[in-house]
Amino acid sequence: MLQSILEFFGIKKKSKKVNLILFGPPGSGKGTQAKKLEDKFGLIQISTGDLFRYELGNNTPLGQKARTYMDKGQLVPDEVTIGMLKNKIVQFPDVNGFIFDGFPRTIPQANALNNLLLTMGQSVTALIALDVDNEELVTRLLDRGKLSGRADDANESVIRNRLDVYNEETAPVYTFYNEINLAQTIPGKGTIEEINSRLNNLISTFF
Repeated sequence: MLQSILEFFGIKKKSKKVNLILFGPPGSGKGTQAKKLEDKFGLIQISTGDLFRYELGNNTPLGQKARTYMDKGQLVPDEVTIGMLKNKIVQFPDVNGFIFDGFPRTIPQANALNNLLLTMGQSVTALIALDVDNEELVTRLLDRGKLSGRADDANESVIRNRLDVYNEETAPVYTFYNEINLAQTIPGKGTIEEINSRLNNLISTFF
C-alpha cells in the first residue's frame, strides 16, 4: 500500500540493498560472473584477494596488521578480514548492493559477515552456488594454468587437494545459509553467456 501511494506521487521508495554471496569451488567461474553482474545490476564485487592486495599494497593499518600474521606464516584472523570488508562497503553508500566473491569460506566467517551487515542495517540477500562437477573443475583449472602460469593451477594433484579442502572446509557454508532459506544453486556448466543468463534471471527477482 505504501509503495503504491509513493508511486502515485512519483516517489520511488529506496529498495533494500541486494547483497549476494557468489559461491562455488575453485574454477567454478565466480570471478568472471561477478564482473558481468556488477555492470548489469549496479553492484560492487568484493573479492577478498583484491582487498588484501589493496590493504597490503597501500600499507594501511589493516594491511600492516595482516602482514604481521602473514610474515609468521599464520592465518590472518577473521576480524582483520572483516575490517577490510567494512572499509570497502562504506566507500559505496549509494550502490544497489555487493557481491561477495571468495568470502565467507567458513561458518565463523559467515556469522561475522552477517553481524557486520546487521550493524549497517543490511543483510545477506542470497548465497548463489555455481554447481560444477569435480572433473569439469579439474579440466578448467588445468586449462587456466596453461594460460596464467599459476603454479596452483598447473598440477592436477594440487588441484584435487584444493577441491578436497573446499569440500571439507568451505562447502558447509552452503548448508549454513540453506538452513535459513537463503541458499540457491544454479548449473555452472555451459558457456559464460549461458551461465550469466541463468544468474541474471535469478538475481532479477531480488530487485
